[in-house]
Amino acid sequence: MWRATRLVVAALVALAALAACGSDDGTAEGSEDGDRAEQQEGYPVTIEHAAGETTIEQRPERIVTLNQQWTDALLALGEQPVAYVLDEANLETEPYPWQEGLLEDAEAITTNGTIPYEEIASYEPDLILANFLVTDESEYETLSEIAPTIPNLSEVVDDWQDHVEVLGEVLGEPDEAAEVVAEVEGELEAMAEELPGLEGKTFTFANYIEGDGIYVVADPEDGSTGFFTALGMQIAPQVLELEGADVGRVQLSFEQVELLDADFIGILTQGADPSALPGWDNLRAVRNGTVHEFEYTDVVGINTPSALSLPYVMDVVRPTLETVAAG
Repeated sequence: MWRATRLVVAALVALAALAACGSDDGTAEGSEDGDRAEQQEGYPVTIEHAAGETTIEQRPERIVTLNQQWTDALLALGEQPVAYVLDEANLETEPYPWQEGLLEDAEAITTNGTIPYEEIASYEPDLILANFLVTDESEYETLSEIAPTIPNLSEVVDDWQDHVEVLGEVLGEPDEAAEVVAEVEGELEAMAEELPGLEGKTFTFANYIEGDGIYVVADPEDGSTGFFTALGMQIAPQVLELEGADVGRVQLSFEQVELLDADFIGILTQGADPSALPGWDNLRAVRNGTVHEFEYTDVVGINTPSALSLPYVMDVVRPTLETVAAG
């Protein structure tokens, strides 16, 4: 049954050491058996996730990743997948900027919103890391027939820390995973300390689609809000009061632009000019120069945060946030 669960990672009892068969000199076969036993130490590992649980019998060496968050977590631990998916349905045509130079030994698999089972299988993976491409139990089961598969850990955007910690267990490197998490969290904490004026400041984060509407993030638990709240900021209160706010994103009409008013506005326009919106110039952030127009890749980095994308986004948006903090 497809269900949401809390993240649980359990390393099961290590396999018993293999008995030495013993040749005349007691070296060759005994050494091979000892190596094999050492390779199995700490395995199997069982990961609970949105589709149930997956058991990893030994350290995977040929991993295929189906989304950016899992790819980033793997790269942050110094590993490369044998192949990774670029989903053109999500405007992915090349690696993200924060992945530059880190996927040189990996092959790109291009798809358009569907799971390319045959191509995935051609890489003979021993682990598949999926995510939102997997939409139901049958897709998960089909992938699991190819190799052990870990999909979403929950039914919402996973915490990036969970991805790193899970892979730390799967790869037998929990200490390294803890170091990665501590380092990125430390960077966020340092930025908050360097910009104490952000504490209590309000923000809105929106997507302006010309000819359609404005879509504003209204969920304090959304993946994108974690970045701002880590810096001491909060969603503008009028956004939280919108009808339908509990679904995460609310559509505003162009006549409701005043609802974006905040100390900081982050907006994706994809080339459209928001100044044409009625009342745009009256917004506090517009008057104070604290509107940041995000590129699409930056929005991915903040909506589906990872150990690699967050430091990148911090650098991108820092100049605007410095203005907010100084205000």
